[in-house]
Amino acid sequence: MKILVTGGAGFIGSWVADSYISNGHEVLILDDLSSGRPENVNAKAAFVKGDIRDRGLIKSVMDDFKPDVLNHHAAQIDVRKSVEDPAFDAEVNIIGSITLLENSVKHGVKKFVFASTGGAIYGEPEDIPADESTPPMPISAYGTSKYAVEKYLEYYRHIYSLDFVALRYANVYGPRQNPHGEAGVVAIFCSRILSGRTCLIYGDGSQTRDYVYVGDVARANVLALDSKSGSYNIGTGVETSVNELVSELGVASGQVFNTEHAEARAGEVQRISLGADLAEEVLGWEPRVFLDEGIRNTWEWFRASNKG
Repeated sequence: MKILVTGGAGFIGSWVADSYISNGHEVLILDDLSSGRPENVNAKAAFVKGDIRDRGLIKSVMDDFKPDVLNHHAAQIDVRKSVEDPAFDAEVNIIGSITLLENSVKHGVKKFVFASTGGAIYGEPEDIPADESTPPMPISAYGTSKYAVEKYLEYYRHIYSLDFVALRYANVYGPRQNPHGEAGVVAIFCSRILSGRTCLIYGDGSQTRDYVYVGDVARANVLALDSKSGSYNIGTGVETSVNELVSELGVASGQVFNTEHAEARAGEVQRISLGADLAEEVLGWEPRVFLDEGIRNTWEWFRASNKG
């Protein structure tokens, strides 16, 4: 199949593009390189530098490439920035996504795969792990914008029969994550440890996240190509606190490093993990790389890449 991957020079998007190419698909990457990196672009992929909000560019790209599938990873992903500037967050994440959806309908795209969020869409759920029956209650503009796009996906499927899969990611981590331009505490801590800087913990460190390895996430995107429409959690179901994460990094790195606490950030949830039973049932997906191995892989990549 011909697959257009937006954000395909970024951390997650580049892993997804690589997996599609490994499975024999033809890939075109669209990325404005605001946080993505040219070195992440697979040599076998075509590449266009551009912004998903540029309607003329999107039309031209889709006229020329004629994708069967649109995989949408380009986004504003910083929760803190979304709280500070919700209009910008909506412009990129909602209006940009609608531009892609409109062109998908006009150009006969068969399936739209969307990188959503499970870490932010459920807010502070009463029951953990959250599953897809948990009511979405986002407490940040970022989570709200991702949920809004899911509702637009349902609309476009109902009105135009555009099949979609929304993958609600937990906190994705792994090699290639950018500690400077993208959210991701694992990457930030790895970089700080390597450069001898203090690791900053917001709040008391008891807040939990569900950390899912990027290779497992990429595999979910491959499986999504053949699945029925719907929204699916992609997570491990395991809560890990920031303090526990610090301990795991100590083991993986073999280093003693300094930590410092700062005020908790607005819009960030206190506890979350995602139940992925539906993804296992429908997509045939389950996590294969768990935290100790994943942290080890990530640390070794940062160390070898000198990404301090």
